[in-house]
Amino acid sequence: MPGATEYLGGKPAESKKGKKVFLALFATLLVVAAVVGIVAGVNSRKSQNNGDLITDPTTHAILKSSCSITRFPELCYSAVAAGGSKKVSSQKDVIEASVNLTITAVEHSYFTVSKLYKTRKGLTKREKAALHDCLENIDETLDELHEVQEDLEDYPNKKSLAQHADDLKTLLSSAMTNQETCLDGFSHDKADQHVREALLKGEIHIEQMCSNVLAMIKNMTDTDIATERMRVTGTVNGRKLREDHDFTAVDEHGWPQWLSAADRRLLQSSSVTPDVVVAADGSGNFKTISEAVKAAPDNSKTRYVIRIKAGVYRENVDVSKKKKNIMFLGDGRENTIITASRNVVDGSTTFNSATVAAVGSGFLARDITFQNTAGPSKHQAVALRVGSDLSAFYKCDMLAYQDTLYVHSNRQFYINCLVAGTVDFIFGNAAAVLQDCDIHARRPNSGQKNMVTAQGRTDPNQNTGIVIQKCRIGSTSDLTSVKSSFPTYLGRPWKEYSRTVVMQSDITDVIVPAGWHEWSGSFALNTLVYREYQNRGAGSGTSNRVTWKGFKVITSATEAQQYTAGNFIGGGSWLRATGFPFSLGL
Repeated sequence: MPGATEYLGGKPAESKKGKKVFLALFATLLVVAAVVGIVAGVNSRKSQNNGDLITDPTTHAILKSSCSITRFPELCYSAVAAGGSKKVSSQKDVIEASVNLTITAVEHSYFTVSKLYKTRKGLTKREKAALHDCLENIDETLDELHEVQEDLEDYPNKKSLAQHADDLKTLLSSAMTNQETCLDGFSHDKADQHVREALLKGEIHIEQMCSNVLAMIKNMTDTDIATERMRVTGTVNGRKLREDHDFTAVDEHGWPQWLSAADRRLLQSSSVTPDVVVAADGSGNFKTISEAVKAAPDNSKTRYVIRIKAGVYRENVDVSKKKKNIMFLGDGRENTIITASRNVVDGSTTFNSATVAAVGSGFLARDITFQNTAGPSKHQAVALRVGSDLSAFYKCDMLAYQDTLYVHSNRQFYINCLVAGTVDFIFGNAAAVLQDCDIHARRPNSGQKNMVTAQGRTDPNQNTGIVIQKCRIGSTSDLTSVKSSFPTYLGRPWKEYSRTVVMQSDITDVIVPAGWHEWSGSFALNTLVYREYQNRGAGSGTSNRVTWKGFKVITSATEAQQYTAGNFIGGGSWLRATGFPFSLGL
């Protein structure tokens, strides 16, 4: 979570009880040592089988070739070779074997963390919460890897190649993010750091295994898509085949050209029939949102609409992974407000501080305010955390200070929303597009700097990033008059391959001329991907921007197209079903 080890004006809290730290570290080391031994055993067991497998010329060549394009080729090769797998005859076989081995490692990790969580002796409140976060994220990783297995079984037949590629890369990107999230939960003070170090080896091992699978999937799908494109744009039986439909083409009103007039009227209609109604005064089916979510069907394949009548709902709401295709429909963002105040200073983790957490895929929200009122002195305090794949938000407000909107993972879309905060107030490692939104920096604590974004991509093959398109970047009234005392930047690199794009947006002079800020010295300045394209306003000038290797001003529309909703989050295949307005192109 951004700002965990640097508060831009304060220091992380010191541990109060050294004895607790020792007990926590000792307990953790005992359990983790066992799982590290198991994981490490992948590289040494079944030596006879290894020899037989490696000496097969065809298998050896395919395995070496497949692993050579990964970031951790030795791990890739030795893991599959030691796994006693059947002989491989294709890159897909290597990928499938690697996925199976990764699932085994994740299962061991879950067992380890679960055992540690149940012992709990000597652990602080936040360490217990962080271990619970780990269990949730590891469990999510297992589900995602099983989905990868299923998708690979169907590949390349049940979906288009592009859809297969996007889905697979999204699943692996999210699985890697989950490991980082687990570790980040132990980064708030020195006591946490000790537990983090004990868990580090096992979690990094899993992340590297996922990275290798992701690299091979990207290589395989890129190759197959390029081959298919050559075939489709070539000739077959003497006739030229048509190219795939252009989902990024839009008309003069910004609507996709493939959208019929009837569909446009449907998208613009505000009429949605609710399945249940939440009303604090008792006039609905439920008095709390949490009760309504709990009563919703699990794994629903159709949209389940929870109408939330006007009122202030003081609760933390968790839309778990089983609660799929749920929609929150409010009575207007100024009328329907969900608010709470969990925060890191009072013992929460960043992950668990969210007022609303949406994880089940297909989550939608409209006409609602998500708020965390902890204030700037409480450091990380999330208003909305989203890990829901193919999720979308329309006419919603996200209001807090540090870490307001946690775009945790998967594919997300925001349209006509307001996001307000201070330090790293849009952060995470989703593939997220914010379109036609108001993004406002607020007045932070004395000595702090405002960072609009802190994107968390850890691997160059992850299909993640934050795209801010056709938005308005400015300040709230409490900051405007004193903005010279609180520098505000477009973002800083939370992780090594941080990727953020700001394009076609209005930027006021609240953004300082340098535009972007470092995280810590030269960290990530050569590997990040920060882009600006066709922005306007007093703060949009690029002549005095940072000169980092990773920063670039885009001048080509073709290059900018890759960051549109149609391309970056594959919006052509799913945004229409949300019922929200959207633009797929520039």
